[in-house]
Amino acid sequence: MYTIEDLLQLLDLEPIEFNIYRGLNRDIGSGRVFGGQVMAQALVAAQRTVEEGRVAHSMHGYFILPGDLDKPIVYFVDRLRDGGSFTTRRVTGIQNGQAVFNMSASFHKVEDGLDHQSSMPAVTPAEELKPEIAYIRESAHLIAESVRDVLTQDRPFDFRVVDTDPFDDSPRPPIRRMWLRAVGEMPDDGISHQAALAYASDYGILATTIQPHGLVIRSPELQAATLDHSIWFHRPFRVDDWMLYAMDSPSAAGARGFARGSIYTSDGVLVASIAQEGLIRVRNGSGSGSGSGRVEGRGGGAG
Repeated sequence: MYTIEDLLQLLDLEPIEFNIYRGLNRDIGSGRVFGGQVMAQALVAAQRTVEEGRVAHSMHGYFILPGDLDKPIVYFVDRLRDGGSFTTRRVTGIQNGQAVFNMSASFHKVEDGLDHQSSMPAVTPAEELKPEIAYIRESAHLIAESVRDVLTQDRPFDFRVVDTDPFDDSPRPPIRRMWLRAVGEMPDDGISHQAALAYASDYGILATTIQPHGLVIRSPELQAATLDHSIWFHRPFRVDDWMLYAMDSPSAAGARGFARGSIYTSDGVLVASIAQEGLIRVRNGSGSGSGSGRVEGRGGGAG
């Protein structure tokens, strides 16, 4: 079982020295550290060095090497700037003496300003959809026995895909819409919700880039990994309420796929925007294929 309380413990980093923190890892079945976990922990590390009243508004991360699940990640925070309204931090995640992740984050003093947003797409409500974990458990026989228990366990988030059966590997447009909500009650502090959303935002988005090609993330001929991931936080939110993650992929080329996403509250408020590029290398040299089984959110880092 993997609960929201377990995730919050992962995000409660151990302070080692001034500006240095250590985070543990959790295997979600990918064989390496989940990229969303690293993003979330790096954001927490950065926030701990920022004065109260300043909220993260953007973060831009690069996955340099695959993370080792068996070793903690040490996060070094550089205090680049503390200005009148904005604070800038750089975070480097280290394992075995090497950088595995690098992130820049900016924090802003809360203030009023101009306000507009794009409209939320009309989709089936979350309550009328089946939890993705139910599909996965029904198709457990398609999952390798070595990762079956991990992939069918309870999760900290309830994901409900709007567009398709999650095991569908038929070619389809690069559009993906998914409801998400933390399973359980979250604390009230804003950083917990931002970090939890950073974690969840890495789930499913890379799959959007391969949908037109009849592939799923577990296709045996596919090598997939997150290369970089950016988040812009626009407005306050709670991850223990339903949110819609609307994703699309405008381009795939050169063994890389690009996807972007918008996250809305259930009543249509745009709270965050996402952009990600990932490695999508087809080992047999073709641009399409088929596969069975599916695991979202492979770890960051490519070779």
